[in-house]
Amino acid sequence: MKNLQNIRILFFAVFAMFYTTTSTAQQNDEIQNYDQKFKLGFGVSGGIPTDGDDYDWALGGDVRLQYDLSKRTSLTLTTGFTNLFVGDDVPDLGFIPAKAGFKAFVWEDQFYVMGEIGAGFAVTNNYNETSILWAPSIGYAGKHIDISLRYEDYDKFNTNQIALRLAYGFEL
Repeated sequence: MKNLQNIRILFFAVFAMFYTTTSTAQQNDEIQNYDQKFKLGFGVSGGIPTDGDDYDWALGGDVRLQYDLSKRTSLTLTTGFTNLFVGDDVPDLGFIPAKAGFKAFVWEDQFYVMGEIGAGFAVTNNYNETSILWAPSIGYAGKHIDISLRYEDYDKFNTNQIALRLAYGFEL
């Protein structure tokens, strides 16, 4: 558990460093002339648990709405469905995540760090819990393709996961 806490602190320190470096390096005219826009993305993700023995793997799909504040910063809203699969002794857990996030492009307007926070609403097999979740991630976004790796932490559900997300997106 102490290692997990150290990983969290390190991630937020790196995120803060990249964000402050990125925001101070921007040109004023770039910010003033940027055309703000919405983007919509559809993704599929697969994950493996990082702690707990109840779940073997995860599979999910999501929809993400992104609003670009500037060329290098965006706000996001993400929802979808994730299923945590198990062996024989515990029923699978399916939940609907609802997350808000902030994305900062840190290198060549394509590589980014992102942080999301929200809730996971259990909807299958008589699970009746809602978990707070947060998900730091790193990724690459091209014109239509988005590939990211995220750590997703739940305060309930007896596990956390590391997941790879592949998505297709477009401007609205």
